[in-house]
Amino acid sequence: ARTQERRGDALISCSSFMEDHHCGDSLFPTSTLIPVTTICILLFIVGITGNTMTILIIQRFKDMKTTTNLYLSSMAISDLVIFLSLPFDLYRLWKYVPWVFGELVCRLSHYINEGCTNATILHITVLSMERYLAICFPFKAKAAITKRRVKYVILVLWGFALLSAAPVFFLMGVEYENETMPDPDTRQCKHTRYAIESGLLHTTIWVSTAYFFCPMFCLLFLYGSIGRKLWKGRHELHGPNAAARQKVNRQTVKILAVVVSVFAICWLPYHIGRFLFTHVDDYHSARLSQNFNVASMVLFYLSASINPVLYNLMSNKYRSAVRRLFLLPHRRHHGPNRRHISTRDDFTAPGKSEESVGFLDKSLNN
Repeated sequence: ARTQERRGDALISCSSFMEDHHCGDSLFPTSTLIPVTTICILLFIVGITGNTMTILIIQRFKDMKTTTNLYLSSMAISDLVIFLSLPFDLYRLWKYVPWVFGELVCRLSHYINEGCTNATILHITVLSMERYLAICFPFKAKAAITKRRVKYVILVLWGFALLSAAPVFFLMGVEYENETMPDPDTRQCKHTRYAIESGLLHTTIWVSTAYFFCPMFCLLFLYGSIGRKLWKGRHELHGPNAAARQKVNRQTVKILAVVVSVFAICWLPYHIGRFLFTHVDDYHSARLSQNFNVASMVLFYLSASINPVLYNLMSNKYRSAVRRLFLLPHRRHHGPNRRHISTRDDFTAPGKSEESVGFLDKSLNN
């Protein structure tokens, strides 16, 4: 499965090519373990802090409870849950045997991460579809996209994501080197022999691959269509707020496109690592696969921590909300051609409610 190979196969017991070459309790030297562990701890701090702030901002401030932000809040919850597995991954990085946390923790850690990853992919895809409708068909979007409907959609997304991840729960387990004479010192949390022999692991791999590439192709189409719409319509908007509406449309798409791009970049090495893993035929290729998958593990946690950083860098409204959350003073700009970002008339696209925008908008008062 995707999460198992990304997080698990990088840290499982040595293959037949590695068994005679591993050193101590870990498959990796200290020169690799210390930097990777340090980076993961920093990502843990940033991810927990940033995603928690995102959730608090959206839940606490009424003007932040927009349809777009509801999706982002749900994604933040997914990223928070993902970090629950980081301690177990670091344990396996330093000591791949024995697994001491039991069968249930082994299965749940992989299942929850798989489900949350699926949920993130689905949220990004549906959120991009919403942006497509809001920009390309604004009048229809105003009637169709409501907070109530978005909440139902989010529940459906989570249900489908967790259901589609269910096979992982049964494909993972605690395995021993010798099942006929189990030695507690050889316990490993990995895919089961049944998963391999039955072909279910192979099937799940193909499903997880489709889970990544199908949404990516969909997103390419959506953002291509949005880009063409904005380019063709750059001279079609009229009225006193035309420039502001055009700017907010571009800024919204820009931030979402960056989020999607970062997600794709963080996940591409996993697919390369999986290809390498399935073509291991000697010690050196096995070592290359292990190192590549450790890098993929770091990128996996980077993808779960980076979104709040992107919001903070690219959105004035998010930064303003952070200041409000911590009761910090906020500098107001005054002038005939400048507006404060929280005013209700700011950046409302034609036929589109402010509710569908959220803190992805960037004010003119930069």
